[in-house]
Amino acid sequence: MLRPLLEAKRTTKRLISVAYDTLALCLSLYIAWALRLGEPAIAPSQIDFICLTITVMVSLVAFIRLGLYRAILRYMAQDAAFSIAIGLIISSLTLAASSFILKASIPRSVPVIYLLTASFLIGLPRLMVRNVVQVLFPIGDTKVLIYGAGSAGRMLADSLRPSQEFQPVAFLDDDPRLKGNKIRGLPVHSGQDIGALIKKHRCEKVFLALGAVDRATKLAIIRQLEQYPVQIQTIPPLEELTKGDADIGEIRDVKIEDLLGRDPVMPDQALMKANNTNKVVMVTGAGGSIGSELCRQILQQQPTTLILFELNEFNLYNIEQELQKKVTSKKLDTRVVPLLGSVQDQKRLETIMKHFGVQTVYHAAAYKHVPLVEHNMIEGIRNNVFGTYYCALAAQTAKVDTFVLISTDKAVRSTNIMGASKRLAELIVQNLGKKTGQHTRFCMVRFGNVLGSSGSVVPHFRQQIAQGGPVTVTHPEVTRYFMTIPEAAQLVIQAGAIAKGGETYVLEMGEPVKIVDLAKEMIKLSGFSVKSSENPGGEIEITFSGLRPGEKLYEELLINENVVGTKHPRITEALDPALDAEVIDSLIAMLDRACKAFDYSSVQELLTNTLTVYAGNGHINDLLHTEKQAHTKVPALQVVPTTPSA
Repeated sequence: MLRPLLEAKRTTKRLISVAYDTLALCLSLYIAWALRLGEPAIAPSQIDFICLTITVMVSLVAFIRLGLYRAILRYMAQDAAFSIAIGLIISSLTLAASSFILKASIPRSVPVIYLLTASFLIGLPRLMVRNVVQVLFPIGDTKVLIYGAGSAGRMLADSLRPSQEFQPVAFLDDDPRLKGNKIRGLPVHSGQDIGALIKKHRCEKVFLALGAVDRATKLAIIRQLEQYPVQIQTIPPLEELTKGDADIGEIRDVKIEDLLGRDPVMPDQALMKANNTNKVVMVTGAGGSIGSELCRQILQQQPTTLILFELNEFNLYNIEQELQKKVTSKKLDTRVVPLLGSVQDQKRLETIMKHFGVQTVYHAAAYKHVPLVEHNMIEGIRNNVFGTYYCALAAQTAKVDTFVLISTDKAVRSTNIMGASKRLAELIVQNLGKKTGQHTRFCMVRFGNVLGSSGSVVPHFRQQIAQGGPVTVTHPEVTRYFMTIPEAAQLVIQAGAIAKGGETYVLEMGEPVKIVDLAKEMIKLSGFSVKSSENPGGEIEITFSGLRPGEKLYEELLINENVVGTKHPRITEALDPALDAEVIDSLIAMLDRACKAFDYSSVQELLTNTLTVYAGNGHINDLLHTEKQAHTKVPALQVVPTTPSA
C-alpha cells in the first residue's frame, strides 16, 4: 500500500499532504472545542466557520512558505519539525485573532488547546510515517558513521539521506557537550565508541566532516580509525565548498597528502605577484604535473598573457580547456595561449618569446621517470640537457626578465641518467646566471617527489589496492622526500621572485618517508588490512621487486652542506660548486657529438667525468644499446675535446 504512494509524483504527494493538513486542522479545532466544553457536542455559528476557513488558509500558506511541502517525508528531520512548530503557532494566533475580531463564539482558551491538538495531528503522523518507511524501505545499503557533528557533519547527513548508496547511522564527535544528543535524528557518540558502533551497525565506511580542524588533530583521528576494518573517506575541503568548486555530498578518499604533508605556510603574495602579475609568462611542459599546477597558480596572479608550451597535444588541450574555463568564470583579463612545440627547437622558442614579449619563463619540461630515461639514455639527455640549454639561450636572446629551472633531488650525487641530466642542466643554467651584463636572471629550484604527480607511487599504489593487491615496493628501506603539488608550485614561483642570478634554491621537504610505510598507510585508509607474517589473515600483501636500474635507496637535496637562508622560511639557497664557462661549453659540444652518433659509452664517460654530475656503476641500461650489443659490436666514437668556441 505504501509503495505506490512513495513512488507517486511530487505534485500528487503535495496535494495529499495539503488535503490531510486541511482535515487535520479542522479536526484539531473540533477536539480543542470539545475538550474545553467537556462534551462532544458543539454548536459553531457561521462566523465560527469563517474563522476556521481563515485559520486553515493562513496555516496552509504558512506551511508552504516555511517549505514544509518541499521536505521529503522519509527524510524529515529537526528542520521540518521546526517548520511545523512555527506554522502551528501562526495558525493558533490566526484563530485567536480572527475569533476576537469577528466576535465569534469560540472560547478564548480554545486556540491554546488547538495548538496542542494540531501538533499531534500534523506532526506525529509525519514522524510515524517517516519511521515506518525507513524501516520497511531502507535507503542505502552501506552503513556509515560521520565523524564530526558540526555544521559540516550536519550538512553531510542531510545530503546523504536521499542517497541510494549510503545510510548514516550515527555521528562521532569528541565534544563532550554533544555526546548523548541527537542531531538530524542521529545519535552523537564519542570517538572512543567507534569500535562498538562498527560492530553493532556493521559499518563499512567512516566519513570525515571535520571542518577547519588543524592537521595534527585530523591526523590523530585518522590514526585512531585506521585500526578498524572500515574505509576512511572525507568531504571536500572547506575552501572548495565555500567557493562553490565542490558539493558537500562529494565523498572523496582521504589523500595521503593529509598524512605526510606539513601544515601549509601561506604564500607571500608579494613574491607570488612579482614575476607574474600584469606580465607575459611562459611555462614549458605546461601539461605535466608540475607545469599544469604552475599554470593554475600563475593564473591566480592575473598575468596579461599566459603561454602554455607543451609537446604533448592531449595534455596541452586539457590544461588549456581548464584554464579557459577559469578565465571565463572569474572574468579574468588574462589571455591563455596554447602552443605546441619541443624545447629542443631553439628557433621556435626564440620566436615565441620575442613575438609575445615574454618576461618570465618557468622551465618545467623534462623527462623525469628514472627507469624510462635509463632505458632511453640519448633522448633523456637531449630533452633534459639540450632542451634546457636551448630554452635558456632563447630566453637570453629574447631578453626575458626571469628564467626559472625546475630541478629535482635526483640531481644530487645521481646514480641514474635522469638525475645526471638534471644536474647538468643545473650547471648550464648556473653558468648562464653568473654571467655579467645580461638582462635575464637565471635560477634553479630543486625539490623531491610531489604526491600524486604522473609517475608517482601514490596513484600506482591506489590502482594496485583497487585491484586487490599485491602492492609492489622496490625495497623495504627505500625512502623519499615528498611534497604536495600546490605547495611545490607556490614555492617555485616565490623562489623565482627572490633570485638575483645563478642561485640554486632548495625547497624544505620535511622528513623523508619510507615507501613501505606509505604503502601500509594507503592500504589501511582504503579499509583493508596488510597481509604479513605477523598478520597472515590480512587482505592485501606488500611485495618487494628490487631496486630498478639507477635507483637509490635514499635521495638527497644538497651536494654539500654550504647553504644560506632566504626571506622565505621554506626556501634555502644551496652554494653548490660551479664549472667554468669554458668547461661547460666544451662539455656541451662533446656531449652533442656523442648523442648524435649514439655513442652511449662516450655519453656515460662525459657525465661521469664531470664534477658532481654522475656516479653510476658503469653499466649502460639503454634498451637500443643493449639490443645492438646483442647482435653486433659497434666501435665507440673517439670523442675529441673541442675548444670553447666550437
